[in-house]
Amino acid sequence: MADNYSNPAPLGLLGFGMTTVLLNLHNAGIYPLGSMILAMGIFYGGIAQVIAGVQEWHKNNMFGAVAFTSYGFFWLTLVALLTMPKMGICEAETGSGMIAYLVVWGIFTTIMFFGTLKSSRATQFVFLSLAILFFMLAIGDYTGDPTFKTITGYEGIICGASAIYDAAGQILNGVYGRTILPLGAPKA
Repeated sequence: MADNYSNPAPLGLLGFGMTTVLLNLHNAGIYPLGSMILAMGIFYGGIAQVIAGVQEWHKNNMFGAVAFTSYGFFWLTLVALLTMPKMGICEAETGSGMIAYLVVWGIFTTIMFFGTLKSSRATQFVFLSLAILFFMLAIGDYTGDPTFKTITGYEGIICGASAIYDAAGQILNGVYGRTILPLGAPKA
């Protein structure tokens, strides 16, 4: 049976990358957390990535399906963690709870990074920088050090920008049928 689906990875990468950049502009202290970041977390970081993950299932791409679906639900759970206490649904999560949440996502992302070792260098960088970001966020919450949290925000901006670059390369290289943005050859 012919594969009639287009490549869903750029949608998932853009949903992840753009939302990550915006949240980490906040983490870097550039502007406060507000409705724009939360809306991006729900709709583009969350729902769009879940859609990309479902499309990856149709393409029989287990890695893409697990990655995009999981990170889409990461964004939805993060927004819920931030908003549910303000709506009176539950108490705000404690510092140790958020640290555990971030460490678990860091471990998951480290596992996923090993799954990228046969992918492009661009994709490898996205997952490696994301694993580092999760652990840095956990350390920042553990120490409460505002300077470390600001540095972490800048690392997150780099991580998100790398996902945007990976998506742009896949889109433009696919449209033009040649390398417009190099992504780094995958390992054989």
